[in-house]
Amino acid sequence: MSVVSTKQNINIQAGEKSKTTYSILFILSLGHLLNDTLQSVVPAMFPILEKSMGLSFTQLGFIAFSLNIVSSVMQPAVGWYTDKRPFPYALPLGLACSMVGIFGLALAPNFWMILISVMIIGFGSAVFHPEGSRVTHMAAGNKRGLAQSIYQVGGNSGQALAQIITALILVPLGQFGAIWFTFVAALAVILLLFISRWYAERLQIHSKIANTSQKKEKKPTVTKAIKLALLILILLVFARSWYGSAISNFYTFYVMDTYGKTIAESQIYIFVFLLFGAIGTFFGGPLADRFGRRTMILISLLGMGPLAIVLPFVGPILAFILLAIIGLILLSSFSVTVVYAQELLPGKIGTMSGLIVGLAFGMGAIGSVALGAFIDIFGLTSTMVTISFLPLLGLLGFLLPKDEELKKWNQQ
Repeated sequence: MSVVSTKQNINIQAGEKSKTTYSILFILSLGHLLNDTLQSVVPAMFPILEKSMGLSFTQLGFIAFSLNIVSSVMQPAVGWYTDKRPFPYALPLGLACSMVGIFGLALAPNFWMILISVMIIGFGSAVFHPEGSRVTHMAAGNKRGLAQSIYQVGGNSGQALAQIITALILVPLGQFGAIWFTFVAALAVILLLFISRWYAERLQIHSKIANTSQKKEKKPTVTKAIKLALLILILLVFARSWYGSAISNFYTFYVMDTYGKTIAESQIYIFVFLLFGAIGTFFGGPLADRFGRRTMILISLLGMGPLAIVLPFVGPILAFILLAIIGLILLSSFSVTVVYAQELLPGKIGTMSGLIVGLAFGMGAIGSVALGAFIDIFGLTSTMVTISFLPLLGLLGFLLPKDEELKKWNQQ
């Protein structure tokens, strides 16, 4: 009986390592879409809040900062904690917090209540993302890049959809229109309860396998080379996040000022950037599985660098096209950097995903405040021109270890 049980456990373990559970990945991606739609409602509302409350660009930057800094600080902490004590129901719990925050945002009477509401949304996102990445890793089988892309494309699609929903709902209804997004949050909670049950079952299986196996997992050693690679990866995430923050949060105002577009029309530009970013996120993972993660990280910044420099000087139609191409290339590395970091320290899945995704939010948060202040001081056009040179930091990617080196490190 015990021999049969052991064989069954071994078969389950081998099957899990090779089999990709697409049903879980697609449902989780949908949950990620709904989560990030809620979070993206905040910057999408900036033109509405700027007019209705008379907020400055610096204040708008602080709203984005409050949203993202809570998420960025909490994500690595949540990832570190759940690496030791996995918490399957963190996913619906995170969305429930976001639902409370979005409800508060719809009713907030002043700047300070908006800050509190978006911090609650940020906390919910921080709880959601590390466990979402862990479930993705668990369901990935031997297709980690593809699995992470399926998961992340949901988030990027949610960011893109928020722009269209803003044009259709928030522009005519104003701030109170955000209350409709509480129904989005409720739907996400229901979906994630299903995922959590699957996750809990898999944890039980892994626990039984661990109890029957004599083999102990080797703790990853953090060498100087790994630390240097992480530092370079952080700088690359910084460049991508600051540039993405400039487009997502403030390019709307640039379009209105430079091209004379309305709020609803300007949202379409951001939608195109984020939509093609979602497409890039999806294809980035499979391409990285084939051509290498380091290669895709290099292409994502250096490939769109010249286009970013040209963008502030073109007309409205060409800007539309360039934004699509920039979004496609820039965000092709979003899921890839997460997988690359996980392979740097393979025993710290939650911590690494929390660090990289949280760092992306954190860098975007700091960028939002800094860019808002720069716009108030130096003007919108000057700031957008200056920020276009950031992707050139992608040259640092040549210092990253190649994929073959990472495999050798993991085998030592």
